[in-house]
Amino acid sequence: MSGTISRDWARFEPFDPNEGTVIRSAPGEGAGWWVGAPAVLYDQVTAAFYLAYRIRRPRGVHPDRGAEVHIARSTDGVEFEDIWVGRKETLDSTSIERCALTRLPDGRWGFFVSFVDPADGRWRIDLVEADQIDQLNLAHRRPVLTAGDIGAEGVKDPFLFRVAGLYHMIVSFATAAQPAAPDELHGTHDAYNTGLIKSRTGLATSRNGRDWSWEGELIGPSADGWDRYCTRIGTLWPQDGVWLALYDGSADVSENYEERVGLAYSLDLRRFVRVTRDGPLMVQPNASGALRYFDVLRQGDQTFFYYETACPDGSHDLRVFRRTART
Repeated sequence: MSGTISRDWARFEPFDPNEGTVIRSAPGEGAGWWVGAPAVLYDQVTAAFYLAYRIRRPRGVHPDRGAEVHIARSTDGVEFEDIWVGRKETLDSTSIERCALTRLPDGRWGFFVSFVDPADGRWRIDLVEADQIDQLNLAHRRPVLTAGDIGAEGVKDPFLFRVAGLYHMIVSFATAAQPAAPDELHGTHDAYNTGLIKSRTGLATSRNGRDWSWEGELIGPSADGWDRYCTRIGTLWPQDGVWLALYDGSADVSENYEERVGLAYSLDLRRFVRVTRDGPLMVQPNASGALRYFDVLRQGDQTFFYYETACPDGSHDLRVFRRTART
């Protein structure tokens, strides 16, 4: 029960994910039809919310997995209108995953795109810049963080924020869990779905949002818990003097794409303590139970929780849950 003792800091109150408002419905019915991987920001210059999300179809259904990423705009954080779309063909890639939008120091938009590198089949992150969002062109990208840069088997799913002017980028990165040939790891262009890796969370930092330094791992999978295959921080925010983080967790490769949500905290953005050791933070009773890719945004007296979750038919939709601060 909340508020029963003193010195009870940084509490997180779970909610029913099915009470969230649907922002985007799945593009089809059944497993493999997803919309989600949200990344949200509120821009003071334009007084608007911006949402980046990706659309996925089942393997073998044209244009197949991770075909496109959209950017949408809103004045209230709930009703969004699409204003831009990017497609994987421009990247010569087999898939796009979670991307992120930010303002660079000179005011230009920076779009961090997460995709499979056609050269080696490993996930990577590149930067695209433009003065206006509708001018973004995925063909005009530059490398930001590659698997080779950090000695990993893949790096993707950026989450961006600034502290004292320093850009921080939280990412998912994969390390080999056992000896394996490159074709075993990357022949399908998705090492995360092979069972041969561990999915971890790491950090890169930058003074200008363009040139990045790798800081290393923040948190990895547990030794034997429900999140022993994947521990992927999707979002974090400051609360009561600490950083709270929501992460995607899975026990093995069978739960890849269908992760559930856990909670961790940090005092310094370098070491995270796992709170949800016995099981997920919140439960989605539908289908696989997928509840993942959270992004949390505070604006005014409201906190917006954006997330991707399973529908009864096994597809995934994109939702937002709003919580108003108590007075």
